[in-house]
Amino acid sequence: MAKTKKNFNLKIITLILVLLLVGIPCITLLALKNNKNSNTDNSTSENTSGSITNILLLGTDGRENEDAFRSDCMIIATLDMKHKSIKLTSLARDTYVDIPGVGNGKLNEAYFWGKQDLLFKTIKNNFGIDLYKYIQVDFDNLMNIIFTLGGVEVNVEQYELDAVNNLIPASYESCTYKDKGDMKLLTSTGTQKLNGYQAIAYTRIRYSDNAINRDYRQREVLMSVLRDLKSKATSSYSETLKELAPYYSTNITSSEIFNLAANAYSSGAINNVKQGQFPIIDDVHVKGGTYKDSGWVWLYDVNSVSVLKDFIFEDIDMDDNDYLKDDSNIKLNY
Repeated sequence: MAKTKKNFNLKIITLILVLLLVGIPCITLLALKNNKNSNTDNSTSENTSGSITNILLLGTDGRENEDAFRSDCMIIATLDMKHKSIKLTSLARDTYVDIPGVGNGKLNEAYFWGKQDLLFKTIKNNFGIDLYKYIQVDFDNLMNIIFTLGGVEVNVEQYELDAVNNLIPASYESCTYKDKGDMKLLTSTGTQKLNGYQAIAYTRIRYSDNAINRDYRQREVLMSVLRDLKSKATSSYSETLKELAPYYSTNITSSEIFNLAANAYSSGAINNVKQGQFPIIDDVHVKGGTYKDSGWVWLYDVNSVSVLKDFIFEDIDMDDNDYLKDDSNIKLNY
């Protein structure tokens, strides 16, 4: 009986890990039409520091017949068995960085010039974090994933309502889910369940506030999925895993994902999910504005990278980091 329960729990945890690794990059401002999914069995090494594994969650803005496009959503998913936690850290796409072999520009441009390999190098050179594993999901597949999971529950604020409804028609038109039904706008604010195209519209909101709040909305949708899965018991998890498989591309094998899930379950990390954002958006350790030929960017305090690394590797919450209590060492990257 105990063995059956363990296997059942591992199925749940595996699905949650897949959602952690797959869900966020697709919950983003994307318009990808023909990115081909592929699951490879590359044997590249895990990005592991002791008991910590980092995986880059990636969303792109590619369009039909385009070979090169930017990564509009970049999140480092950290499985930390030492501190028994999972961390989801958004890297702002407009962060001003040095792209190896290209020059200075926005972080999301690295993918344009050299796909995930150049993006890995850019993150390593600017932030000191090694990455080898990635998961990428496109816009259409995001909606299919959310429909497959039965929707997501979020709290829609008053100022977000009109913005969501303005974005729903375009999302509905792009949606390829066979049972999407007639288009439905949101009729009220507050906590409610959104279907695939409604959730996409919600996570695409930007101009009602800013891109940093959009990153927050992306993570909120994923957290909603996690809360829903953890609160119910069902025998359909294995089938759901099969349904999700075609919707993402990765260089992580199925067995590696399952092993990560088992470790998350055994360590208790799955019950402690934390969120982070870099640069530190506090008007002290960052400066937003138009800079040189790069358009609107975030210029960040290079010494604040220690806050990012402490969060990922030492499990120190960003708000509690001692470095942020002393403004004498700020050095913006320009």
